[in-house]
Amino acid sequence: MRHRHLAEFNFGTLKYDWDDPRVADFQNNLDLVNGLAAKADGFVWRMPDDEMEAAQIDMQGVFANPRTASTLSVWRDVESLSNFVWKTVHKRFFDRKAEWYDPKGNGNFVMWWVPQSHRPTVAEGMERFNRMKMHGETDDAFGWAHVRQA
Repeated sequence: MRHRHLAEFNFGTLKYDWDDPRVADFQNNLDLVNGLAAKADGFVWRMPDDEMEAAQIDMQGVFANPRTASTLSVWRDVESLSNFVWKTVHKRFFDRKAEWYDPKGNGNFVMWWVPQSHRPTVAEGMERFNRMKMHGETDDAFGWAHVRQA
């Protein structure tokens, strides 16, 4: 994997509208968490918010709900993403996901390897996510369980 980076795509549906006070703590800390990610060892790239929103609008069949929240990013390796997810302030917000996310249809997460210079699209992320749903975790589309087994 010397010439590859790790892409990750996650998405879910909030329980409440973006301007609802019940998701304010989540929304008010997005810049903090995304800023920490950008400074994290091993961070490579994250799709900017405006591009993510545009992609979600273009893919209305996939993201038919305006409460969708998603992230598409690229990391040097599994270890760097894992450190950010589980060993930074991100984990505090991850642990609170039940407050903000609708439990039905959430936990949508997939990782895959990309060439170092590649910046994946939301369509690519959805294709990898659907591949994993259809065929289970493979080297082409996987979650944390597959990484732990490797």
